[in-house]
Amino acid sequence: MNYANIKDFDVADGPGVRVSLFVSGCRHHCKECFNSMTWDFSYGQPFTEKTEEEIIEAMKPDYIQGLTLLGGEPFEPENQKVLVKVLKRVREVYPKKDIWCYTGYTYEKDLLEDGVASTGVKARTEVTDEMLSYIDCLVDGEFILAQKDATLLFRGSSNQRLIGLHGYKVPEERKRDHEIKHFEGVNIQTRTSM
Repeated sequence: MNYANIKDFDVADGPGVRVSLFVSGCRHHCKECFNSMTWDFSYGQPFTEKTEEEIIEAMKPDYIQGLTLLGGEPFEPENQKVLVKVLKRVREVYPKKDIWCYTGYTYEKDLLEDGVASTGVKARTEVTDEMLSYIDCLVDGEFILAQKDATLLFRGSSNQRLIGLHGYKVPEERKRDHEIKHFEGVNIQTRTSM
């Protein structure tokens, strides 16, 4: 497996401060994907034992809430075989830190059933269940440009879901700007009224 990047201070891809691993390889090819260079399975550099150690070390500080997997596509069959070992190690070393994973595959249809996904491959492999057993929150579904919604929490389009696994409580949605109450009758001088 190749990977594109490791962010050791990520605040955009899950709650708190996180370490994020961007894997290479994705068959979804979502229109206007923010990370389309990672579609190529050979993009980036090979994931090695040294890379795994880098992730374990980056997660050490108390302020790191957890690990996020994204890409690319973590649940491409080629990537699962490496990632399941990484997730097992993270869970053993940091049992109280959470693990999030972004996938264009859908939880019920593509990851729990044996059928061929819209990408033309079977996403479910012999290690899928084990991989899911280590994940606390799965953000599933392809990014769909027509359903893009910048107000959503930790996802880009309204079809995508935050799925808490194993009793994990997902964060609540943020208040939207139109729900903020504005006070009437406040008279504050502005530059134009001075």
